[in-house]
Amino acid sequence: MADRALTGVVLVGGASSRFGSPKALAQIDGETFIERARRVLAAACDEVLVVGKSGELPFEVIDDGSSVRAPIAGVVAGLRAAATTVAVFLPVDCPRITPEIVRALGEACRDAAVPQTGPLPGAWSKTALPVLERRLARGPLGLYHAYEELDVVELHFDPALLADVDTPQDLERL
Repeated sequence: MADRALTGVVLVGGASSRFGSPKALAQIDGETFIERARRVLAAACDEVLVVGKSGELPFEVIDDGSSVRAPIAGVVAGLRAAATTVAVFLPVDCPRITPEIVRALGEACRDAAVPQTGPLPGAWSKTALPVLERRLARGPLGLYHAYEELDVVELHFDPALLADVDTPQDLERL
C-alpha cells in the first residue's frame, strides 16, 4: 500500500476556551498553527482540507454541519468531503506533527490508524463513516468509543511530536 492517496484534514472546530483566543491563529516559529498544519499535510497528502465551524475564523473552512463541538463532527465532515478513501486528521493545536507521522498513519490505516495517545491526530477511512455517523447522531461522541466496532491500528511515535497546545502555557513549553 505504499504511496496511498491521502487527504489531509486540519480540524479547527474547537472553541479554544482554555487558550483564550483562536488556536489556529497562534504562532510558533514565525508561522501560525493553521499555516503550519496546512504545510505539514501538503507535504504528505494529495489534498488538504480545513474543517470547522463556518464564520468563526478569518479563512475558509468546510463547515462540519453540526452544533456538536466534538472532533467526531469534524472527522465525519472531513471524510464526506475527502476525494480519497483515507484522510489523515490533524487538530490545528498539534504543531509538532511531521509529514512522516502523517504518511505513516495514512499508510497503516484500515478503518483507522491512531497514535498511542488516542484517536487524533489519526487516519480514518471512509469504511468507518457509517459507524462514525451513527455515533455522531446517537452518541457516544468520543472517537475512541468507535474502536470497538472498527479495525484500528495503533502506531507509536515520539510523544513530544504528538503534543497538543491547550493553554498559552503549553505553547510556551514547546
